[in-house]
Amino acid sequence: MPTDIALTGLAMPLAEFPAIAREAESRGYRTAWVGEASGAEAIVLSTLIATHTARIGIANGVIPVQTRTPIVYGQAAATLAHLAPGRFGLGLGLSSEIIVGQWHGLPFAPSVQQMREAVQIIRTVAAGERVIFEGKFYRLKNFRLAIPAPAPPPRIYLAALGPRMCELGGEIADGVLLNWIPPGAVGASLAHVETGAKRAGRRLADVDVAVYVRTCVTDERAPARDTLARDITGYAIVNAYARFFEECGYAPEVAAVNTAWKAGDRAGAVKGISERVLDGLGAVGPADHCREQIAAFARPGVTPVVLPFAPPGPAARASMLGTFRAFP
Repeated sequence: MPTDIALTGLAMPLAEFPAIAREAESRGYRTAWVGEASGAEAIVLSTLIATHTARIGIANGVIPVQTRTPIVYGQAAATLAHLAPGRFGLGLGLSSEIIVGQWHGLPFAPSVQQMREAVQIIRTVAAGERVIFEGKFYRLKNFRLAIPAPAPPPRIYLAALGPRMCELGGEIADGVLLNWIPPGAVGASLAHVETGAKRAGRRLADVDVAVYVRTCVTDERAPARDTLARDITGYAIVNAYARFFEECGYAPEVAAVNTAWKAGDRAGAVKGISERVLDGLGAVGPADHCREQIAAFARPGVTPVVLPFAPPGPAARASMLGTFRAFP
């Protein structure tokens, strides 16, 4: 079973990160994913992986499309495609009002059109063509990359939650990254990716679909499941994720979480995350148990991305390293 690994949580201390990347390659992981929110910067981490490995794929999972211009993304993607020919995939997502608006002070509109425009511009930049673009979100004139266009060009992945982003990914991207989704809902997302692919004259098999699986290999399940419940709660109170969780069959839990949260009962909100939600959105337990849960995501035809997590505390990094080393 091809398996990817999310390395963002293991990025610090940064001096140890190149060795982690080399170990991921030697262990046989297909692709190393690095995301970006308020921690380490993803393009720098991608560069470290590119310059310290020879075979493993590198992908961003993901970077907000709004926090850099498409020109900068095109330059970064082209540069990394030169550093790691055929191995780099730029991963973009629509992010959130908190990250884009509050943290970066930028206009936020969760618009599929903005993603469509950005991807078109990034591809034009990386191809070494002159950029002249008039769109709803971007108006650009006369930029051209001053280094040779890389061959092959960098791949582009889109983070997809709902049907519209899944279809857009199938239509214009090289790959799609699914997140916070139970195995039973993966098939529906794949159907939307396929719809988009057909729109562009492609097949579903032409699109690389991966899925984050939050994983903690441990014999002490309760603390890890409590941590997972808190993480899920933080997403279930966000409208887009709340709707998606409802579509996945978790409507009672979403209602319970939001009722408690709006009443100021944070602990009660976390308790609203049921056992079936925890089982569907993560893999927690001994290695064999986690491997079975991860395999459930692969059955519909996607590549699981092991995303190590652990309860906070002094032992957290050692625990995440243990999870990292339990696979593939």
